[in-house]
Amino acid sequence: MGTYRLTTLGAATELLDLPYDQPLAEWKDPRIVHVPRGISRHVVRFVEVNGHVFAVKEATERFVLREHQLLRVLADRLVPVVEAYGTVVERTADDGSELPALLLTRHLTFSVPYRSLFTGRGLPALNDRLLDALAELFVRIHLAGFYWGDCSLSNTLFRRDAGALAAYLVDAETGEMHPRLSDGQRAHDLTIATENIAGEMFDLEAGGYLAESIDPVQTAMALTPRYEKLWNELNHDEVVGREESYRINARVKRLNSLGFDVAEMAIRTEQDGRRLRFDTQVVEPGHHQRRLFALTGLRVQENQARGLLADLARFRAKWAEGSGTPVDEDLAARRWLDEKYHATLALVPPELRGKLPDAELFHEINEHRWFLSEAQGRDVGRAAAVQSYIDGVLQFLPDGAVDLGGPVTEEFEPVFD
Repeated sequence: MGTYRLTTLGAATELLDLPYDQPLAEWKDPRIVHVPRGISRHVVRFVEVNGHVFAVKEATERFVLREHQLLRVLADRLVPVVEAYGTVVERTADDGSELPALLLTRHLTFSVPYRSLFTGRGLPALNDRLLDALAELFVRIHLAGFYWGDCSLSNTLFRRDAGALAAYLVDAETGEMHPRLSDGQRAHDLTIATENIAGEMFDLEAGGYLAESIDPVQTAMALTPRYEKLWNELNHDEVVGREESYRINARVKRLNSLGFDVAEMAIRTEQDGRRLRFDTQVVEPGHHQRRLFALTGLRVQENQARGLLADLARFRAKWAEGSGTPVDEDLAARRWLDEKYHATLALVPPELRGKLPDAELFHEINEHRWFLSEAQGRDVGRAAAVQSYIDGVLQFLPDGAVDLGGPVTEEFEPVFD
């Protein structure tokens, strides 16, 4: 009988009877499921246990424990990463031979690898959205003091976020934590990313998934300018005239619109005005997410939250205009949630609701309604827009949730270097 030591977050009794005493490549457990995934240098399996999906990666014990710790630290610093759920170490097989350790992470629902973005339902200006998401992820990890060392599209997962994309770090085993990154470390990280992304774009081109108008090298090289623009916006000092205090609020709002909060602001008086410096080492992402959650209890992506808050603001303004009196924001939020958000989603048949997260589905229906109304020169109404979206778009989308049926096929077999 093989042995092992399992450590997880909380009492994960549902994971106890997985075949940890067998090499991961030999697992034949019926709980193994299909999950779209990128290329990995390690053996990786996905298992569904009690409705939850976990990724299981096999590597040396030193790397597993180190990566688990790095993912936990990054999550504590509010960097978008997969959840490090547990480790399995000190593994031995039935014959007493030593086995590599296992890292358990919780699968990110509604996330896809980059290849699925190019081979599935396309997004307009996909390359731009992909690079914007990567640039923001890079800024966040660098602000947290994390040097990635092996950034690639394969080491990242993407979620749709109100028409944009949100990027999540998946593989942290080559990373290093520092109190603060030097300019050289940041530049080297971006150089590695550019080279890796160019190679992955060439792979897509060879497979026929890249439009002829897209140049793999130019696409990869476009990452750094996007990154530098966002980095500079978050980190540059700004001189404000003594009579221009309004510019301080404008700068804070601009940072909020990018998804960051100001944790600390230093103001130094100078002869030509006041110099502002924002401490971006400890800024927190998710300004709109937190505000929406406080008002409605909805947990969504940042861009989705921004769109929902805008829709709530319009709802509140129309209510105030019709009543002729100001409307309390909390009261408007409760009514918007019932009469607009949930009422719209309720018009979608239950069997189709799982194709997209609720917030993304609501966003797409609103966008579809706007396009229809523009084309017809009148507001087509909610019910008609929902039905048109179902008939013309939603029914043809693949399920966004994980496929939990059927045996593992060769397409999903572990990939080795």
